[in-house]
Amino acid sequence: MDTSVLALDEQAEIERIADAMREMLTRQLRRRGLVVGISGGIDSAVCAALCVRAVGPEKVLGLLMPENDSSPNTTPRGRLVAEHLGIEFLTEDISATLKAIGCYSRRDDAIRVVFPDYDGHWPNKLVIRGGADGRINHFAIVVQRPDGRQEESRLPLQAYLQIVAATNFKQRIRKTLEYFHADRLNYAVIGTPNRLEYDQGFFVKNGDGAADIKPIAHLYKTQVYALAEALGIPEDVRQAAPTTDTYSLAQGQDEFYFALPYAKMDLALWSVNHGIPAVDLAKNIDLTVDQAEFVYRDIAAKRRTTAYQHLKSLLIEPVEQITS
Repeated sequence: MDTSVLALDEQAEIERIADAMREMLTRQLRRRGLVVGISGGIDSAVCAALCVRAVGPEKVLGLLMPENDSSPNTTPRGRLVAEHLGIEFLTEDISATLKAIGCYSRRDDAIRVVFPDYDGHWPNKLVIRGGADGRINHFAIVVQRPDGRQEESRLPLQAYLQIVAATNFKQRIRKTLEYFHADRLNYAVIGTPNRLEYDQGFFVKNGDGAADIKPIAHLYKTQVYALAEALGIPEDVRQAAPTTDTYSLAQGQDEFYFALPYAKMDLALWSVNHGIPAVDLAKNIDLTVDQAEFVYRDIAAKRRTTAYQHLKSLLIEPVEQITS
């Protein structure tokens, strides 16, 4: 088994998705266009290109929403995508809003639990530790001191939860802006999670998890890259390493959330979905059997613990006249 199991007819898939988006927009959502947040990453770039295929560039609005911790590449790559696609785009810097709501100060207070001398300006990121080495998963904070030294410390649960809660403001403020522009234009909002993210709950509820249409939630990350090439997404975007772009230190998705880099994680999730034994996965992606079994357990655990994020609001009893 290799990535050939994820092969698809890219052009046929692009047309299938575009047709479905058009149908959803006109028949179900009854909106006249599409809003998409463009981060400069591969997922949002592909979603923006699919929007253009679905309704044409004149009915797509791209939003670039950088903040203090964004990579210097975020806005230039986002602009490159929007200009390449020929869509209208706006840049909305959300730093002041995040500061006003306490995103940065609440995060900084939690970091000081383990680094009391942290001054609020050191680059930092969360990392996951333990599980792949046969131990219980836990989170640590990495900071870079002014002299360039990086230090890491395990986080107490409450400090970890506060850092996550504070940084979740970023996704929720961005989505608020997307819906503002969607409301003023009578457009629908696009969500950009791929299958790995959607399946494993790697999104913020009522943040980047909120959307009217999620065009690539059924596609593995490998397939998203294949569509990007077929759609002619600029090479600078296609060659960029996937990051969360949430923390001020560069942070790969595999060091924060997933057990493996995306290409191997795609095959692991595909194997779980197709009943492939862990021992076979181990042979195919160069893992020990113990490591492969951990990955399988981790996939199942994330499905359990993030099921809440997929739930609609719960009702005490059904409202019969409302069927959706």
